[in-house]
Amino acid sequence: MKGAWKLRLRMILTSVIMFTLIYFLIMIVGWYLGVSSWKLYFGASLLISFVQYWFGPSLVKRSMNVRPLSEAEAPHIHQMVQELADEAGVPKPEIGLSEINIPNAFAYGRSSRSGHIAITRPILGLLDRDELRAVLGHEMGHIKHNDMIVTAAVSMIPMICYYIALSFMFSGDSRNGGGIIIGILGYLFYLIGQLLVLFISRTREYYADQASVEYGNKPASLVSALYKLSYGAARCSKETIDEVNTNRAFFVNDVNNAKHDVTDFRQIDFDGDGKISDEELRRLANSEVKISSKNGLMELLSTHPDSLKRVKRLAELEQ
Repeated sequence: MKGAWKLRLRMILTSVIMFTLIYFLIMIVGWYLGVSSWKLYFGASLLISFVQYWFGPSLVKRSMNVRPLSEAEAPHIHQMVQELADEAGVPKPEIGLSEINIPNAFAYGRSSRSGHIAITRPILGLLDRDELRAVLGHEMGHIKHNDMIVTAAVSMIPMICYYIALSFMFSGDSRNGGGIIIGILGYLFYLIGQLLVLFISRTREYYADQASVEYGNKPASLVSALYKLSYGAARCSKETIDEVNTNRAFFVNDVNNAKHDVTDFRQIDFDGDGKISDEELRRLANSEVKISSKNGLMELLSTHPDSLKRVKRLAELEQ
């Protein structure tokens, strides 16, 4: 698939940087203490990550109010998911309906062998068949790529840095200020690690978009779906958005940025019909996309790519 090597290179380089950071910090701690007590932090983080990985699906299901969606209720959705699973080469995920009032979809689970895809009730009737299939293909991409495991693994690194920072900054054992320095370094590495986790999250979104196209969906269908989902989220109240704020990374798009995203999508909706056609996407592929410094900063702190950059990449896949 076009441009896939760039995504892989991003992931490899970011992972190398993250593990280098944590190795360097633990090496300093071990040298400072003269013992191997740093293993306590590493072990505690491993334990927390395992608990998050193991119980995460149940927590997501409960917090997002998901119930099983039977084949009798939605045979067309089950058919699409089965087709996509066959394309991806993974077992058909469990399908659920989330009773929250924001139109969207999300994937969760422990691995590609035990995946779950959930759609929210408002998405029904909002997207046409091709748009819905493209969104489901995006979520199937997350399952195929084992993004649940990747997220759990990379999230462990800033967690270790945070525990080290907390322990040394408030330990009361100064030793000529060495403990304070390690604590400050730990907190600095924690902040860097968090930014790298967000970067990896945005990269995984690009991967999932690409997977949806790979499974036979048109890029324009996915862009139209993102447009409609952003518009739907933009119409929701702040209270409704706040209710799912802690889980927004699971969604196809960042619902916190919905109003901003709608403004971006309108720039490429040349005929103003509320959808993005193949022709409109091709026009974007041949034009330059620039984002402001403000939008660039917003993207750094977001779990999802800037909408125009994301659509630009999908436009390039259209060609």
